[in-house]
Amino acid sequence: MDLNGDMARRVTVDTAALPWSASPSPGVWRKRLHLVGDTESGQVTSLVRFDPGAGFPTHDHPGGEEILVLEGVFNDQQGDWPAGSYLVNPEGFRHAPWSRDGCTLFVKLQQEAPADEEDAPTIAIDTQALAWTPSGVTGIERKLLAGAPENQASTRLELWAPATRIESWRHPRGAEILVLEGSFEDDQGVYAEGSWLRLPTGAVHAPRTATGCRLLVKQGAVADLRPTTDWATDRGHPEALDR
Repeated sequence: MDLNGDMARRVTVDTAALPWSASPSPGVWRKRLHLVGDTESGQVTSLVRFDPGAGFPTHDHPGGEEILVLEGVFNDQQGDWPAGSYLVNPEGFRHAPWSRDGCTLFVKLQQEAPADEEDAPTIAIDTQALAWTPSGVTGIERKLLAGAPENQASTRLELWAPATRIESWRHPRGAEILVLEGSFEDDQGVYAEGSWLRLPTGAVHAPRTATGCRLLVKQGAVADLRPTTDWATDRGHPEALDR
């Protein structure tokens, strides 16, 4: 299965225009943005919506899992995760998630590097409790979620003030951007709330915002994603239930 599996291409998806599709579990819906590999156990990036009371049976995550809770409260055996929660479940994590009252998530599966230790814990960050910090670029503040600010590889929230622009933003190892609020634009278009962009290795653009925006930025990881041509069965575990 291939959906936006060519990592050398720039991809833009207006998620608001996509219909919700049923998952294998009743009451759980998804909008897939990227899928490489097996239909239900591949490397995938998606929006996921749980109806109130809906959930998945217990399943493994052989390639790990990354989640940002966008709306509502997400539940699993480790806790109750309200909007703004950022979770990274390590390779081999096993759970049976549900949502008591309903929720919407941004989810990345089979994209985590192997853990340095056995039984590595879940990373859980309440982004609402984090303070915005200067980014070094006028008009942009950030909340660092993973990685280090001095490195190319990092995941962070960014808050752009109105009329902010970067003349040349380089992505040596690619980047993914999800517009959480407001309007973001560059030399190739305008991206409303809910837009998802994937910029390939070596991409350069001149982003800006007229009205201000809030973004989820994952920089430096695109180079590590598997293109369709390289997908191997060793990461397509059938026991990994895809969302």
